[in-house]
Order: sequence, then C-alpha cells, then structure tokens
Amino acid sequence: MSCLPLIIILTAYIGIKSLLICLSVMNVRYMKKHASQVPPELDGMIDAETLEKSISYTLTSSNFGMKLDVFRQAVKLTFIFSGVMLAYSQWVQTLELGFILSGIVFFGLLAIAESILEIPFDLYDTFKIEKRFGFNRSTPGIWLGDTFKHLALSLIIQSILLGGALWLIVWLPQWWWLPVWAFFFAFSVFMMYVSPYVLEPLFNKFTPLDDAELERDVTTVLAKAGIKVKGVFKMDASKRSSHTNAYFTGIGREKRIVLYDTLLEKLDHNEIIAVLAHEAGHCRKKHIIKLLAIFELSALAGAYAAFLLIGGKLLPQMFCMNTDDFFVKLILFAFLGKIATWIIHPCCNILSRRFEREADAFARDITGDGESLASALAKLTRDNLSNLFPHPLYAWLFYSHPPALERIRRIKS
Repeated sequence: MSCLPLIIILTAYIGIKSLLICLSVMNVRYMKKHASQVPPELDGMIDAETLEKSISYTLTSSNFGMKLDVFRQAVKLTFIFSGVMLAYSQWVQTLELGFILSGIVFFGLLAIAESILEIPFDLYDTFKIEKRFGFNRSTPGIWLGDTFKHLALSLIIQSILLGGALWLIVWLPQWWWLPVWAFFFAFSVFMMYVSPYVLEPLFNKFTPLDDAELERDVTTVLAKAGIKVKGVFKMDASKRSSHTNAYFTGIGREKRIVLYDTLLEKLDHNEIIAVLAHEAGHCRKKHIIKLLAIFELSALAGAYAAFLLIGGKLLPQMFCMNTDDFFVKLILFAFLGKIATWIIHPCCNILSRRFEREADAFARDITGDGESLASALAKLTRDNLSNLFPHPLYAWLFYSHPPALERIRRIKS
C-alpha cells in the first residue's frame, strides 16, 4: 500500500498550520512596529497607557493561542496516526452496543476527553490572562458550573445529531447523505428558534431594557428600519467578564437583540442607539439568512463528499490504514475537511466584512448620526483592548469584521 497520499496530506496539513503560526507572528510584529502612538481618529478616546495595555493583551493572547493550538494539533495527530484511534475503535466494538449506540459512545467519550485535556488551558486563560487585564469577573463556582453545562449540552446535542444521522444511514444506506443533511438543517433551524428561550438562559439572565427613554428610541429606530423583533434585552455579561458586545439571536418572529450590560454601562444614549441600529442593519439586510444559506449549501456538498469517501475504501487507503470502520473513516474525513476549511474560511471572512460594512452604513443612514456610531466603535475597541494595528494580510485572512480604524474612517467619511 503506497503512503504517498498520506505524505501529501500531512505535508499540506502541517504546512498550512505552520503558515498560520507564521502569520500570527507577523501580525504581532507589525503591531509592535506601528503602535507607536494613538491614531488621530481615537485621540481623546484612547490614551498612551491604554494603547500599551492593548498591545500587551494582544501579545499575551496571541502567544497563548498559538501554544494552545500547537497542543491541540499534537494531540490530534498523535491520536490519529499513532495507532491510538484504531485501538480505541476496536475497544468500542468489543462493547457490542450496536451501530448507533457505538457511534454515540465513540464520539461522546472523545468529546469528554477533549474537554478534560483543555481544562488547564481554560483555567489559565480565565483566571490568569483575563484577570490580569481586568476582564475576568467570574468565580471558580461560576466557571465550574459553565464548564459542566457546556459539556452536558454538547453531549446531549451531539448524541441527538449522531443518533438521528446514524439511524438514517442504516435506514437509507444507498443515499443517506441527503436525508442526513436535511436532518441537520432542520435541527439547526429548530435550535435557532429555541436557543434564546432554552439554552441561553442557562448561562445568563436576560431582562427587558429598564430605561424608558432608551426603550422609546429603540422602538423608533426599529420602526424606521422596518423590522420586528421579539424584544431588546439586557444580558448580565458583567457576571463573568467586563468585555462589551451586542448581537442578534433567534430567527423569524423570534428575533431578539441582546445588549451586554457592560455595553449599556460604558456607552452613552446615542451610542447605544447607533450600536442597536447596526444590529438592526444585519436583520434588515438579511445577513443571518444569507450566511445560513451559504453554510447549508456548503454542508450539503460536504455531506455528499462524505457519502462518496466514507462508503468506499479510498479514504483509509489515502491515510495508509487498513480499516473499514465507519467511525474511523468519519474522523479521517473530518481531518481532510479541516484542510478544506482553512482554505475556504478567508472567503467567508470577506463576505462577513462586507456585511459589517453594510450594517455600519445602514446604522449611519437610519440614525443620521455617524459620529455616535464611530465613537461607540472607538469605545468598544478601547474597552476590549482590541488590536488597533493588525497586519493587512492577517486582517484580510482572519478578521470577520473590518479593523476598527478602517470602520471608523469609513463611517466618518
């Protein structure tokens, strides 16, 4: 059996990961070179001390992220190519649980093992890095509860998806890719409806805005935008972190706009309205629906590719393995899919940045107050210690939002 395909696959995988690390290092060096003074657009909003702190935060986070990624890749490569995966698969088979239950156990135990391995990194990030820079407000009790709930929810959802998909594979072995994709699609839409009411409240408390004047202006902006939402809610994000943010959640008639309480504390009235108008712009321009459509088309193509590769013997041969185990082949397919994702992801970021620019323009036009939107972005950048000087290539490849300075300059122009 020739191992040339495996050599090509591993070379591509390690080569791309090495390139990503080099780009991260390049990005940090670019920031250190250009972050000598506060940009004129942020004069009076960010001082030299805050700029220095943001540089230190970016350096620390970047170094930690690279180390965590190297650890993850080392574990993944060791598991797949050292023989551990094949031995693990054989052990699961000895349990004689049947195809569907074996799959749930196979991937469920892997999810638990992954969570356990990453606990030290998560603890260090939360209680060392985030605390050092004044972001962390969580306690060990809150962290432990969140970790347990995240793991439990992920196992439940993974078991439902796997159980349904494997049942369809048994029922329709000749063309399972289409019903499996349809099942995943229906489940994802269902989760978008129920998540604001079932999942999100497990971690945070959501309350209506308690500012009558702000609520009135919010209603006015949404009416001008021509959109209907279930409500605008304040989330108790300060319970865990001082980071600020706002986002859209839900779909259809269940759309909701969520504002962090930290954002409400740090922005003035007009800036809050500008941020909300930006989120309304995403809804008005149907960005969520468009992204969902693109994702599902990609998932449909992926399901068909999985059907072709997993159903035959080519996939294990490409990895120089002598096995016909379905779950092993599924992991090998996911390994190939990761390489494809790294190549496709920049294209998705290009589209995402376009949507952000459209939402900025929508907010500026509907409020007639670009200055408040620009100042809100400046404060969000300051309070989150965001990198003001990303390398243009790095931002083009990895940023889902345009860099803060670019957005502010575009709004003001």
